[in-house]
Amino acid sequence: MTDERIQSFEEFWPFYVGEHRSPVNRGLHYLGTMGALTILVVGLTIGPLWLLLLMGVAGYGGAWFGHFIIERNRPATFTYPLWSLRGDFRMLRYALMARMRGEVVRLYGSPHPAPDAPLLSPPAA
Repeated sequence: MTDERIQSFEEFWPFYVGEHRSPVNRGLHYLGTMGALTILVVGLTIGPLWLLLLMGVAGYGGAWFGHFIIERNRPATFTYPLWSLRGDFRMLRYALMARMRGEVVRLYGSPHPAPDAPLLSPPAA
């Protein structure tokens, strides 16, 4: 990524997908997002409310492992926290719809693109 700030979520999405090229890393994100949502529902419906404090650990623990150890990149959360969260939800939705693999192929030409694979599909204007 260049030093230039990304200006829209649609411009951010291809970058986000590029930071999640490994299916293992994406799987860790799916588990984390679903875990955080489960904690939210349980914490708000049957309690105790202190469970909500675990949402960050559940949501980011595995994801950050996936970035630092598997992908060897820096989580987008540090630079674009809200777009990154939105990306987590879009990526999970696409996975549940069996579309995420196709999205990686559309953007990077392979279901398992190399870390230096170029972006094939330009961001929507």
